[in-house]
Amino acid sequence: MTIRVHIDAFLIDPFRYLTAWKWRILGKRVRASGQFAALLAGSPRAYDFWILILDRSQSHAKVDRDVPIVALVQDSDDHVAVDATLRSLAASGIQSLVIGSCVKAILRRILGGADRQQERWIMLLQAGDLLSPRAAASYLAAIETVSASCTVIYADDDALDHSGRRTRPHLKPDWNSELQGHFDFVTGACIVRADAVDLADADGTCDWTARMVSGAARRGTVSHIPKILHHRRARPLAPAKVDPVQVASHLPLVSVIIPTRNRVTLLRTCITGLRATRYPGIEIIVANNDSDDPETLAYLGALAEGGVTIVDQPGPFNYSAINNNAVALARGELICLMNNDIEVLSPDWLAIMATQAMRPEVGAVGAQLLYPDGRIQHAGVVIGVGNAAGHAHRFLRPEAEGYFRRHSLPQYVSAVTAACLVVRRDRFLAVGGLNASNFPVAFNDVDLCLKLNQRGWQSFYEPRAVLLHHESVSRGLDTDPVGAARFAGELAALQRIWRTDEITDPFHHPMLSRASEQFALDLTPAAVPA
Repeated sequence: MTIRVHIDAFLIDPFRYLTAWKWRILGKRVRASGQFAALLAGSPRAYDFWILILDRSQSHAKVDRDVPIVALVQDSDDHVAVDATLRSLAASGIQSLVIGSCVKAILRRILGGADRQQERWIMLLQAGDLLSPRAAASYLAAIETVSASCTVIYADDDALDHSGRRTRPHLKPDWNSELQGHFDFVTGACIVRADAVDLADADGTCDWTARMVSGAARRGTVSHIPKILHHRRARPLAPAKVDPVQVASHLPLVSVIIPTRNRVTLLRTCITGLRATRYPGIEIIVANNDSDDPETLAYLGALAEGGVTIVDQPGPFNYSAINNNAVALARGELICLMNNDIEVLSPDWLAIMATQAMRPEVGAVGAQLLYPDGRIQHAGVVIGVGNAAGHAHRFLRPEAEGYFRRHSLPQYVSAVTAACLVVRRDRFLAVGGLNASNFPVAFNDVDLCLKLNQRGWQSFYEPRAVLLHHESVSRGLDTDPVGAARFAGELAALQRIWRTDEITDPFHHPMLSRASEQFALDLTPAAVPA
């Protein structure tokens, strides 16, 4: 099976496959692993191989006591499918009821029955859905460990094709209420501790299962079991587009801070886009880091005459210090950190990001950034990729399905890039701004976001704000010995402070590859949890 998966990977892209082997031979293991991960996961046999690894590594847990779950199976004209689901539940020791139009009566009986001393959780299944042999034990363990406030416990799932073969595993993030609001990834693969309020909310609606899950989630906390416990006959598709943002009626002043060094063409494009942006109040601050090109200096002079604040920031390039100094001068309630190689594509981008940044629970807001060829450069940051942090869905086409269209959906994330980041100024200052000593150039945005997250201000990815990013064109890449040494020090600091070489991003998954930004299935045996 391993050889077949590698053959598939070679056939998918021979050049990239051979390049990965070249990097492996040259000792560039991180780069090679990232290339291999995406290619191997693209094999049509990849998931079959992963299932084989899972079955070898785990024993089937047996449950020798009552499971406090009642499964409600939607009735169907397909009696074979109904019977298959009932047999699967019986094998798991889970009580089941087939429901048709008498939903309310059955739910009332469960919620108010004579055995109310023993609390019952409700599992909502479609005809044809099957349970993993580990499902009952996994749910029972979760029930015994979650807090009393927990009202929903959900698990991962995969799809059953017409032949009964398992396909398309959905390894889900931990609870992400924003993502759930745009794409219901919980209903149909969960258990719910419902009450009479949830029953009343769901009564008489065709989507009563989703409404019951939604009501229970609002009422309490939600827990995730990162294991595939459900094999589903049908699943809802993630939407290709989401509704437009309802822009806030009051938008505060935003101070846009742009560090720059020469490359006047890039800066002019960036400033032109800002001036075409539809927003009631923008303060532009250009932080000049030792520009010496005459055309650039002339352009900076013209900007100053036109009301743009020019702040000279001489010395070695320290992105964190440059921005911190500019924030100290900023007048805006919101700060927008922006690279000089950002190109505005649509005039409403800032209003969209500012609206999200003003939400009480939100910290840093990041946009969807595209390379000049139209592929995704940034769609949120995943902690732990490369044992550091990586850009989610990098190189994916925006119109592609990707990983359940996660790149197209607004959601909470662990971090966003500072190439275009909006945050409230008081929150930026409350966490000490950017760390200029440990992260002068790299990972300062990750560190900032994680500090904001710690204070309860969660990072937010907003794909409805789309901009072009030429990525570090004016600064260059860290290929020289000095730059490489500095980057190594920043990576060591990130791992020391945030343990990025150990932790799993809660919005990623322990069974997705840490070597890939593509949300690729990890095919190493070590990735399969015990």
